[in-house]
Amino acid sequence: MKVIDLTKRLYDGMDVYPGDPNVSVHVVHTHEREGWELRALTLGSHTGTHVDAPRHMVPTGATLDDVPLERFIGSAERVLPTDDAFPVGCGLLFHEPIDEQIAARLLDARPSFVGGPMNERLERILLSEGILTYTDLVSVDRLPLHTPFTFIGLPLRIAEGDGSPVRAVALLDE
Repeated sequence: MKVIDLTKRLYDGMDVYPGDPNVSVHVVHTHEREGWELRALTLGSHTGTHVDAPRHMVPTGATLDDVPLERFIGSAERVLPTDDAFPVGCGLLFHEPIDEQIAARLLDARPSFVGGPMNERLERILLSEGILTYTDLVSVDRLPLHTPFTFIGLPLRIAEGDGSPVRAVALLDE
């Protein structure tokens, strides 16, 4: 099995969406002083590689608590926005930017989740249909096109969470 990390590194002062909380990562305890190392983290729920629960853009949408854990793991394929049709019922990851012009084709495919660079209108459409979205994925271009793989993007267990940073990985058969 080959594992491809699709996760952006979190670091102090990294770029965030305008208006989101700044990221702070700093050492609080050191081996020399306390005998262990510990960092304090300050960040928004949509920092770096993250999953969006429907509640992010739909006031009555599901929170992370409402979404079964199995929805964050599953079969996926890397596809192109220009594909005539998308595979049905699996997660879809895009390397190229996507927008609401492909919304109808996405909804027809009934994906369990969609990941990649997408505009706000498309994200709002998908979340309103209960489709999870993953954003700020990296290395998606390393995934083979039109070849199924297992995707894992587990969120932190944030009560009433609208989204969460994730460690996103693709597991490919070799």
